[in-house]
Amino acid sequence: MAANKNIHYFSRNIRPKNEQVMEKSGLRGKQALEFASLDLPILPGFIIDAEIAAHLEDFDFKKEAGIHLKKFEDVVKKRFDDPDNPLLLKIVISPNLAIVHYPTLHNFGLTDDTIPGFCGFVGETFGYHEVLFMLHGFLEIELKIAELEKKEKQRQELNRAIGELKKILEGDAGAKELKAAFAKFRGLLPREFFTSAFSQMQTALQRISLMLKLDDLDDEDAAIMVQPMVYGNYGKDSSSGSFYTRDIVSGEDLLQGWYNQNEFDTIDIEGKDINEIGSGFLKDLKKIAKTVEDHFKEIRFIRFTIENKQVWLIEQRPVMTKSTQADLKTLLDLHNRRIVDQEYLIKGIKPAQLNEILHPVVDIKSIKDFEEISGGISGAPGAAVGRVYFTTEGLLEAYKTAQLEGMDTKFILCMPATFAEDVKAIEVATGVLSSEGGYSAHASVVARQYGKVSLVKPEMRITGKKAVIDKVTVKEGDYITMNVPHYGDPQIFIGKASLIEPSPEGSGLLEYIDIVKNFTKDFHVRVNADNPHDAELAVRFGAQGIGLCRTEHMFFDEKRINVFRELIISDNTSDREGALKKLKKMQVQDFSGIFRAMDGKEVTIRLLDAPLHEFLPHNDAEMGYFLEYIKGQKKYQDLSQKEIRYRCDSLREFNPMLGHRGCRIAVSYPEIYRMQIEAIFEAAYALRDEKIKVLPEIMIPLIMNADELKLIVYGKKIEGDTYEGLTSVAEAIRKEKGGKELPYKIGTMIELPAAALSAGEIARYAEFFSFGTNDLTQTSLGLSRDDFNSFMPDYTQFDILNGNPFQQLDKNVKELIQTAVRRGLMTRPGLSKGICGEHGAVPENISFCMEAGLDYVSCSVYSVPIAMLAVAQLELERQEAAAG
Repeated sequence: MAANKNIHYFSRNIRPKNEQVMEKSGLRGKQALEFASLDLPILPGFIIDAEIAAHLEDFDFKKEAGIHLKKFEDVVKKRFDDPDNPLLLKIVISPNLAIVHYPTLHNFGLTDDTIPGFCGFVGETFGYHEVLFMLHGFLEIELKIAELEKKEKQRQELNRAIGELKKILEGDAGAKELKAAFAKFRGLLPREFFTSAFSQMQTALQRISLMLKLDDLDDEDAAIMVQPMVYGNYGKDSSSGSFYTRDIVSGEDLLQGWYNQNEFDTIDIEGKDINEIGSGFLKDLKKIAKTVEDHFKEIRFIRFTIENKQVWLIEQRPVMTKSTQADLKTLLDLHNRRIVDQEYLIKGIKPAQLNEILHPVVDIKSIKDFEEISGGISGAPGAAVGRVYFTTEGLLEAYKTAQLEGMDTKFILCMPATFAEDVKAIEVATGVLSSEGGYSAHASVVARQYGKVSLVKPEMRITGKKAVIDKVTVKEGDYITMNVPHYGDPQIFIGKASLIEPSPEGSGLLEYIDIVKNFTKDFHVRVNADNPHDAELAVRFGAQGIGLCRTEHMFFDEKRINVFRELIISDNTSDREGALKKLKKMQVQDFSGIFRAMDGKEVTIRLLDAPLHEFLPHNDAEMGYFLEYIKGQKKYQDLSQKEIRYRCDSLREFNPMLGHRGCRIAVSYPEIYRMQIEAIFEAAYALRDEKIKVLPEIMIPLIMNADELKLIVYGKKIEGDTYEGLTSVAEAIRKEKGGKELPYKIGTMIELPAAALSAGEIARYAEFFSFGTNDLTQTSLGLSRDDFNSFMPDYTQFDILNGNPFQQLDKNVKELIQTAVRRGLMTRPGLSKGICGEHGAVPENISFCMEAGLDYVSCSVYSVPIAMLAVAQLELERQEAAAG
């Protein structure tokens, strides 16, 4: 008998050679044929391709499929239409469109003659349940035909019957009730349907074919696939189960799942650990897992059945709930075994996914009974648990007490907004909850720098020692849990949840970054770091230098802040010099640690930038602390509290961000920058003697024109007065230390439109530009990053701005950067260029920076791996585009 050219048999390592068959097999059929080419224990089957699937009016099942049935019987050791050990079949409708859904059709071959034999293996309750399941599926086909033929009465009858059957199938009916249901509903089908297995299959295929034709799927749009059924409860040597090809949380190369002995379907039932299954079966399952994982190059979910000691793969599909760590370790494993190359590895992870590895995540099982508050503005991603405190002083005091008494030291700082003096609380807290600002607010920026979680809830109202959030009251000392995902809505849970802590060492991240670095040769990623700890961590994360060291952050430590306050209230140079001498020792120590950590890498140090008022006491407690310190200094013992308060008040400004800050402080008080330069070079020369390579880059902030920069860098003599430039200070240190001059650069931060437009003139005195995109955005658009979020929703609603300009670079800011780069290079062709604002870790911004001719981006420590991966992927895109 000649084989039908439109029926295609497949089995383990057997499939049609003609690739055109794939196109006529539908989605499910294509998957089956793809699997047939792998060394997997799949059930055999045959596909009636789309060329004839909707035209089976004269199809003779026994004649056309008999040769394939014989192969089925030989493989599964059963016989079709055999009353003692019947082979049963499933029918899979395989359309080419994923959106087309058809019923599950199992257990064909159950007839009056074969049902008793089947029940002899599985029991009457299960046996008749499967009979009804087959009947239910077939009636759904009949219902679809009735709908397509517009037979309303028949449609209503079938709907009622299907509904009753579904209720019975989903209940816990016994054999007697199931038999009664079979007797009731079998009359809906022709009598011969249950008299012959061959007749049953032929009727089923012909009705399915008619449905496809009526459903306009007769133009090669759908195929039909037939396979034998196997059962995990078909005797004592049978089981069923499911597993992931590896641990979906940790990524450990160990099967994760369960199995149940002598059970048919355990898809929703947890049984015994899959690794406890018999060693022979476990070996087979591990081989299946590795083959599937290698083929799809990802973790997969697998369902299997063991029938009479034979393992069969029933289903496999992608896993949507796996962690980024699991994805990463899978890709690294595939790469190590040379299944994928480095390029595939780089493309396999989206940059934002790395947030999950770098920050803790909430253990979902621990919050099922917690009250939940959703929404807010994500400031810094991750999860944080802690007791709420509403002031920096209160949190720090509670933290000290907890340390002394061995109590929980997890705290969350909750304030309307944070300022410079609150950094010390953010540093020890697990997270920050605020109500003002947004992604670019002070709390968010500092939280990202320290790897802490930040959430802004604009509707939160704080009164004294309690906060009201969405009608929920949180009191000081209460536990809350913040969950701030990179994508999706943030959440606050009232209570103390369990967290799954990140571990870069065990996550595969560090190994991954080592490979990523191979693709960041032409464009670099630096870090914004102000202390040795962050510098060391950034190097481990792959940072290729420091792009921004904010020196003002070094002064907010509680042991230093009052010394700096002493400096800024001093009303004469002599008193300032005394304070500067104390501060220089601290700065030398800071710079030494940072230079040591960044051995051989550029370190861009921004000299003092913050407005002086930020260092002043902001409340009575801070003022009391400062007064106590001042009274302890002999030269200030005659200074009254009133005078101290007056001096502090005299430094306050109406608009401090555009006031006496940055280089303007250096023009008024050159001794401050001189002290910082001395500290930098004293640290650098000391480390040179230890054979540590130091590459300092001195950055002058808030320059608005070339004359300003020229004065500070090179100094000036006018009418008998001398302003000592920074280069003179550096040269004096070199002479003092002796030996060869250390290489260094002096540059500026471009953060004002005027500086961007006069970049050609400024480049005469600057060896590098660092674009401070936070302030450049503020000064270009006239928007405060701390206040914009209060009315941003209105601008979003009316499409006035395309997104948040403090996350995505505004087109006008981009034009200023491009203009500055172009004009700067015309003056100084070797000019180094980068950005150090919070925009530096956003992949879309990085793409612009590369196109604009910048050399690097700089971002917070925990954003370094994200930025590096974005750069590597963009470099790959460039290479592929160049290759054509």
